[in-house]
Amino acid sequence: MVREQYTTATEGTHIERPENPYVYKIGIYGWRKRCLYLFVLLLLIILVVNLALTIWILKVMWFSPAGMGHLRVTKDGLRLEGESEFLFPLYAKEIHSRVDSSLLLQSTQNVTVNARNSEGEVTGRLKVGPKMVEVQSQQFQINSNDGKPLFTVDEKEVAVGTDKLRVTGPEGALFEHSVETPLVRADPFQDLRLESPTRSLSMDAPRGVHIQAHAGKIEALSQMDILLHSSDGMLELDAETVCLPKLEQGTWGPSGSSQSLYEICVCPGGKLYLSVAGVGTTCQEHSHICLLEKN
Repeated sequence: MVREQYTTATEGTHIERPENPYVYKIGIYGWRKRCLYLFVLLLLIILVVNLALTIWILKVMWFSPAGMGHLRVTKDGLRLEGESEFLFPLYAKEIHSRVDSSLLLQSTQNVTVNARNSEGEVTGRLKVGPKMVEVQSQQFQINSNDGKPLFTVDEKEVAVGTDKLRVTGPEGALFEHSVETPLVRADPFQDLRLESPTRSLSMDAPRGVHIQAHAGKIEALSQMDILLHSSDGMLELDAETVCLPKLEQGTWGPSGSSQSLYEICVCPGGKLYLSVAGVGTTCQEHSHICLLEKN
């Protein structure tokens, strides 16, 4: 601070001002001034570099008033064009593709889609892995375009809602337990085969079992017995020819008889055998065949 001394004098009088030894200069001088200018220059350089980097990042990331890069902000939400990679979980209410393209979810390991409740617990999960597709839910259902259930799976049953269930495997369909269906039919010009390799095969219906072959034969093979049972009704064989080639035959009548007609006899146990036809029944004459059955 400069101290000034004012002296009042009359005109024409010369008065010498005394020198003041306590005079200070205002400002920064010397090496302090050079350091200050250097610091200001360094700040200016940093500001220019930051501005240049910001402009470069905006240009590389394709920032615009509508969004960033392939990401566009619209009134309906976010629109992402092209391929994108998400390093962390993605939460969205709805994801759909454009009208003229498909939606592709791709991962080197697996793709997992989770549904959670308000408490954050997983209530449904779809996991697509390299070897298996896993669905974790109380019910799995596939619907048609009009909303008709085509395939439904839950803990109690599996329901197929299509008009026809086709199994194209060469080994057919394998059922470990019972199967309930109103119709079992093969493709045209193909054989229908119902087989139980190691156990029995049973077909039950409250109002009867109808087996029909329009252009072929019906063949039943078994290692043991084939039982045709009707609890309330009769067993009817309606055909032009009924052939039982391996029935046991009784002996011929008196020598010289030229009869070639037979009658079918039934033992009390249900066994059938042939007996030479006569004027009356001849089943009693060959009833020893029924005794052989008991032995």
